[in-house]
Amino acid sequence: MAVRKFSIKVDGVMHEVEVYDDGIVSSNASNNQSTAESFVSTPKAESVSAPKKAAGSGSIVAPLQGTVLDIKVSVGQSINSGDVVAIVEAMKMENEIPATVSGVVKSIVAGKGTKVAAGDVIIEVG
Repeated sequence: MAVRKFSIKVDGVMHEVEVYDDGIVSSNASNNQSTAESFVSTPKAESVSAPKKAAGSGSIVAPLQGTVLDIKVSVGQSINSGDVVAIVEAMKMENEIPATVSGVVKSIVAGKGTKVAAGDVIIEVG
C-alpha cells in the first residue's frame, strides 16, 4: 500500500496528512486514476513546508474556540512535537491538542474549565 504525505492548512493551522493508496482502481475514476488520486492534487511547494518553531521554545495554542476539558501534561515534563497535551471541547466534540514544539513544559496558561479562543496560548514550552 503506497502512502502519500501532504501538508494542509485549515484555519491557519498546518496539519500533516497521510493518504493511503491501496491500488484499487475505481471504474468511476477518470483517466484510470485510483479513487484517492482523483480527489487529491499535489500541493504546491510553498504550502508543503509549515513554519517550524525551534525545539525547546514556543507556545502551544488553541486551534479553535472552546473549553479546556483536560491538560495531559504537567510543568517540568518533557514533551515531543505531536504529543497530545490538552483536550478542548468545541461544538460538543472533544479535540486532542498536539504539541507543536518539543521541549519542557514551562507553564500551563489555560487550565481545566478555561474558555479559549482560537490562537490563545494553552501551554508555554521552553
